[in-house]
Amino acid sequence: MKEFNWHIAAEKEWDERATFWSKQSQQMWSTGSRSSIIPFLMEYLQDNSIILDAGCGDGYGSYLLNQQGYQVVGVDISAEMIDKANTRHQTNTLTFMQSDITQLPFEDETFSGVMAINSLEWTEQPLRAINEIKRVTKTGGIFCIGFLGPTAGPRQHAYRRLYGESVICNTMMPWELELLVSENGWSVNDGKPVYKAAVSSETARGLPKE
Repeated sequence: MKEFNWHIAAEKEWDERATFWSKQSQQMWSTGSRSSIIPFLMEYLQDNSIILDAGCGDGYGSYLLNQQGYQVVGVDISAEMIDKANTRHQTNTLTFMQSDITQLPFEDETFSGVMAINSLEWTEQPLRAINEIKRVTKTGGIFCIGFLGPTAGPRQHAYRRLYGESVICNTMMPWELELLVSENGWSVNDGKPVYKAAVSSETARGLPKE
């Protein structure tokens, strides 16, 4: 039996999804589930910050950050995603490259902030990615993480682990992620929930954090 290679499997999976993902990316960032992320991140960024988009996909989120005046570098494990990002969005202050976020090709303390939206749960070793991002983030820098909740649809990609099969989606709970970053050199400043379309903020108001 051929040995499972997470890196190869993940790259192949996202290469195959690149076209589908790119078709819905703009809507997600502009009016959908990701529309509140950049305004939230900007509350904590300084002007002229250099930002890493770790797991940038087709680069639309990177593009929106760049439009706000930030210099942005986007990285993604998928060559197809990076091709789409370069075709649609590349400028002098917005660049993209293929890279695994657990092995980033940057010097220590390069970035003022890092945005990792739904990418940590697609790494083989999330703690390794967290530590690598810490390495390339300046002291006092911001790390904005978007994470799949326990009922999010993409968790279907982790289901086959129940049959003992290797999968490329890690299934941490949000409280586990918060504990993991807190125990490894980060302080948690703030958070913002994003609910499924059927759940309004009024419905969720008053519910405990868990």
